[in-house]
Amino acid sequence: MMRYLLITLLVLPAATLAQASFFDDFDELDRNRWFVSDGWRNGEWMNCDWSEEAVALRHGRLVLGLRDGPAGRICGEIQSIGQFGHGTYEIALRTPRGSGTNAAFFTYIGPVHGRSHEEIDIEILLRDTGRVTFNTWRDGQQSQGGRATLDAPSDARFHRMAFHWTPEAITWYLDDRAVHRAEAPLPEAGQKIYASLWGSDTFVNWMGPFDPAALPMELEIDWIAFTALGEGCQFDASLLCSEGAP
Repeated sequence: MMRYLLITLLVLPAATLAQASFFDDFDELDRNRWFVSDGWRNGEWMNCDWSEEAVALRHGRLVLGLRDGPAGRICGEIQSIGQFGHGTYEIALRTPRGSGTNAAFFTYIGPVHGRSHEEIDIEILLRDTGRVTFNTWRDGQQSQGGRATLDAPSDARFHRMAFHWTPEAITWYLDDRAVHRAEAPLPEAGQKIYASLWGSDTFVNWMGPFDPAALPMELEIDWIAFTALGEGCQFDASLLCSEGAP
């Protein structure tokens, strides 16, 4: 997906970033780590505005909503304040279900940050919660996309999803199972981390026709983590603690 408005930061090559590993279980929303998107939409193809009112904490989980509000439809997104490079990016989430909507965990940097568009995606098109899609962007060009099937729909239970990014390859994982791999050309710039839930009336061929009867919707996130390349297991549920660790 083409993206983004927002905070302009110095962009360095991924290999030269001061990469700080973290594990965030959302007992609180760390405003030194996360910025809540609020007050705009990324383009006319979205049918909701990012709103802080659509972002909440509940029972130790981050909840991103998509719902109709008094002033129009709103949706939730967080983005990291810092930029991150090579390493392992992980999330534990449970999605809603609804045609015309998208639950995403991805990294991105682009023209608004003074850089060409680079991105690494995990997206669940919620018309089919049994499948996950993957993409990379390098210099504004999308390539090496793929998809994989979950062993249970993403709205039925929590799943752990991850990608491991090195200078040579990106490998995506679902519940510790390697499911897709991309090689050169790969993104090179350090990127911000995003998680979001949004809808569209116009991306019918890609996301299906939007179903307003599915609202309100909530994407639940138990935790998000980043482990810098070369570092090992930092929390029990991490991909890097498993037998098949990259």
